[in-house]
Amino acid sequence: MMRLGVIADDFTGATDIASFLVNNGMATIQFNGIPETLPQVEAQALVVSLKSRSCPVDQAVSQSLAALQWLQQQGCTQFYFKYCSTFDSTSQGNIGPVIDALLAALGEQHTVISPALPVNGRTVYQGYLFVMDQLLAESGMKNHPVTPMKDSNLLRLIEAQASGRAGLVPTSVMDQGAEAVSQQLQQLFHQGVSYGVLDCLNEQHLLTQGRALHNMKLVTGGSGLALGLARHWAASSAQTTSATEAGYPQGQQGVVLSGSCSAMTNQQVAVYQQKAPAKAIDIAQCMGSDEQRAAYAQQLSQWVQSHHTQTLAPLIYATAQPDVLHRIQQQYGMAAASQGIEQLFALLAVHLQQAGYTRFIVAGGETSGVVCQALAIDAFHIGPSISPGVPWVKSISPHAPISLALKSGNFGDEDFFARAQSAFPLFG
Repeated sequence: MMRLGVIADDFTGATDIASFLVNNGMATIQFNGIPETLPQVEAQALVVSLKSRSCPVDQAVSQSLAALQWLQQQGCTQFYFKYCSTFDSTSQGNIGPVIDALLAALGEQHTVISPALPVNGRTVYQGYLFVMDQLLAESGMKNHPVTPMKDSNLLRLIEAQASGRAGLVPTSVMDQGAEAVSQQLQQLFHQGVSYGVLDCLNEQHLLTQGRALHNMKLVTGGSGLALGLARHWAASSAQTTSATEAGYPQGQQGVVLSGSCSAMTNQQVAVYQQKAPAKAIDIAQCMGSDEQRAAYAQQLSQWVQSHHTQTLAPLIYATAQPDVLHRIQQQYGMAAASQGIEQLFALLAVHLQQAGYTRFIVAGGETSGVVCQALAIDAFHIGPSISPGVPWVKSISPHAPISLALKSGNFGDEDFFARAQSAFPLFG
């Protein structure tokens, strides 16, 4: 019986949490948007990936409520709103308004805020979110082109964009175990708190959260909390799973597409272009007419095909350092530049698919979303992990399945692009 329904606010975030669920015992299927039909597969968790992280608030709320309704129709009994481990949002949302709308739709008044993912350096202490050893607002997220994070305190962040009050479950309580966490949450909720912010420094804290929250109707957070919930579910169930063979990558033609401008992706691009053919996108050619953009996508496709090697796949990237990104946004406008680049990646992905490419390594949530939409991929099998939160996934298709590695901007190490291929070679 399906138990968990996940609403993820972007594509890479969806594969992130799906990977943690599968690797910790829950058979999981990921969908791109709300599907019209449900594949005939066994699953204990369903993940619906939306593109609602940075769209207008009313649109994010509408999409999330529609996803909730569909998950309820599939028999899900617990629901999980998944956002980035760096709490990507503005003072207007979209995290707070979506949480409030989901609570109202479920007839609930309380939930938790748990973005922590210690394995990737995201921890919460005294309600402050850290990225490695830096406060969130002092990390590379302060320069994010769409959701720059200027505060590190999760209580202030959620109260600024939601309608209720926030309270803290500190590390000292987390260390006492699940019962202490449950009692602290009940005390906060009795005092009129709507959002319990959970401190978290290590995996044991995630396991404690999983036990404490297994009956809460709506939980919210990054993918770390999924580890705790899945482990608790697996411990109480005879039906556990792991990354299935159906999700393992296949095919020989591969390409790397990078649209993220995060600090880590900048490092990954810099390392990879020393090893493999790499070409930066000419932003000016993305900003012309539809015909000009289509012609440029065809040129890039031909470049990829002519730069095949027997070792590493060619790279096409729009990734740029903060100062370069700032100049681009000043020249073209932030929204227009993002849209032009996304449309180019969509056209390029289709050209490459038509040329026989079946493996796509994609960096960036927005880029991953447009690539999947352009390739008309509706659902994924979850395969083996390349890095924590980044699995290979394979489209559910009886004809020409496509394998993808969809990487959130700040995930993975410097050698991610090459390692994704060396662990599961594209050639040979």
